Amino acid sequence: MTPAPPPVDRVAASRAAVQARRARAEIKRALATGERSTLDVLDASADTRNPAEHSLRVTSFLLSIPHVGEKKCARILEQLGISPAKRLGGLGVKQRERLRDYLKDRDGRVSRTARAADVARPAASDGPALVVLAGPTAVGKGTVSRYIREHYPQVCLSVSATTRAPRPGEVEGEHYYFVDDAEFDRLVEEGELLEYATVHNAHRYGTPAAPVRERLAAGTPVLLEIDIQGARQVRERMPDARLVFLLPPSWDELVRRLTGRGTESPAEQARRLATAEVELAAQREFDALVVNDEVAEAARQVVELMGLDPVGAE
Repeated sequence: MTPAPPPVDRVAASRAAVQARRARAEIKRALATGERSTLDVLDASADTRNPAEHSLRVTSFLLSIPHVGEKKCARILEQLGISPAKRLGGLGVKQRERLRDYLKDRDGRVSRTARAADVARPAASDGPALVVLAGPTAVGKGTVSRYIREHYPQVCLSVSATTRAPRPGEVEGEHYYFVDDAEFDRLVEEGELLEYATVHNAHRYGTPAAPVRERLAAGTPVLLEIDIQGARQVRERMPDARLVFLLPPSWDELVRRLTGRGTESPAEQARRLATAEVELAAQREFDALVVNDEVAEAARQVVELMGLDPVGAE
């Protein structure tokens, strides 16, 4: 008789699979924020003692690099003769060499471009800046924005309109304009919103356009704290706006922040976490990435991206 295979510990296997996905997600986040270089991850993937790097798909690896989208990723793979299904650990010797040469050349070009941008960047006195701050749910956009409001009075924070009910401590006209669906419909129909969107398949948010344009015309930098859908609309309507994506230090920390604030039911938390996974993939569309590990430092980086001197915080 053929001996029966040993029983499969499905719980342990499932737990290991989750840990592996989280490890790969952490690598992609580190690549996106620049905490790890592409060459570091590629070199680590050659060693089976680094299972997360070894098992990371080449496609996921490339798409984690800022400013590499789906089309560019496909072109790179075709150019290098690498299948989209390949994992970094499964690359042949020649494939690995070609990818390494491409990344070295790209890193050099990005470095030269960054230096040129630093030289060409206008001073704060050259004109006001419109910066859009967006990111996944529970990443702390509101906390960073409040810190900027309290410590950088030279920045104007735009106030959004929303159809959701106020949360504890939120003040009408300061945090949001709380409106009903009929009023929100009127704002949309009359073109009074710079952007608007439905978030989490529930409530609508929008930015009144007139106050933003008035502040910019008066020479005041404006910060918009909005969702990712809204950021895309602002890019279309105001191409000069700078889009900043706020990242969590890690996925586990994002989960902790969402479940720890106690403002949503378990069902709502699950829905928001599912949305957050999709939202994190949008970071490639943004001009700059800021990790919200420490609120004051994240706020300082956002203000600096507005062309202001963060040393002058009160």
